[in-house]
Amino acid sequence: MRIVVTGSVAFDYLMSFPGEFREHIVAEKADVLSVSFLVDSLKKQHGGTAANIAYTMALLGLRPEVVAAVGEDFAEYRKHLEFHGVDTKGVLVVPDEFTSSCFINTDQVSNQITAFYPGAMSSAHTLALGGLGLSKDDLVVISPNAPEAMAEYVRECQELGLRYLYDPSMQAPRLSPEDLKAGFKGAAILTGNDYEFGMMSSKLSMTEADLRATVPVCVVTHGAEGSSIFADGLEIRIPPAKPRQVVNPTGAGDSFRSGLVAGLALGLPWEVCGRLGAVAAVYAVEHLGPQQHFFTRDEFLARYRENFGDPGVVLS
Repeated sequence: MRIVVTGSVAFDYLMSFPGEFREHIVAEKADVLSVSFLVDSLKKQHGGTAANIAYTMALLGLRPEVVAAVGEDFAEYRKHLEFHGVDTKGVLVVPDEFTSSCFINTDQVSNQITAFYPGAMSSAHTLALGGLGLSKDDLVVISPNAPEAMAEYVRECQELGLRYLYDPSMQAPRLSPEDLKAGFKGAAILTGNDYEFGMMSSKLSMTEADLRATVPVCVVTHGAEGSSIFADGLEIRIPPAKPRQVVNPTGAGDSFRSGLVAGLALGLPWEVCGRLGAVAAVYAVEHLGPQQHFFTRDEFLARYRENFGDPGVVLS
């Protein structure tokens, strides 16, 4: 089973604010909002949804293929991904452009304010899936990307009869209702957090239950409260794994998807897939940056057993 991950590849600039954003926002003046936050730290890290998801998948023993558009500053990043087992042959380097940049400011209670510069990602729609030789047994992950690219990958997957996981998440505000409905129509799995599901249901003027009914499997994450997998008419509640420390939540959702897809690739029950995702997520939470964590497969399974008991699987 080949796994192709489409989406952004970016450099993340992570900042920490030593207070709470809400203490500095005056609701009565929201129509003329003007705020500035003096941060305590700034770190540049590897990021982007496609690269984050692929990185943790590779740690779990898969060989994911990234399909994304990057800038001329990607050389060092490519070496990093390839060293950890990510296939980057599907990456397009766009001349005279920078790789996408994401600026993330996190306060003391893990609220975040994010700004994203697309850079080379604006050319992602020029990449095609048709020449990759994928089959119906493979899986395409359509994660946040340039809206035109996401729509194009949805169209290609449907025309080629490819299975795909649709993850609009942070791009849900930019995607039109028509784009979202088209993505749901052929998706095998829909993922997002509870806020994003609420946003999408409001945007489409439908209940969350009706939204979930449009896709065979829906996976909704609830942060520190765990997650829910809606499949075969049932809701499977997945408890959270316990982090040893909480440093920064950036990348936790991407790592969760990595564990989920790893379980899917191994043909495991949804409950185990979700728990693999929960364990993968805490590794990201424990580090500053979505690709700063590392584990061997034995270490990962030991963490799984600490939280959920023996999964009865081998990550090979």
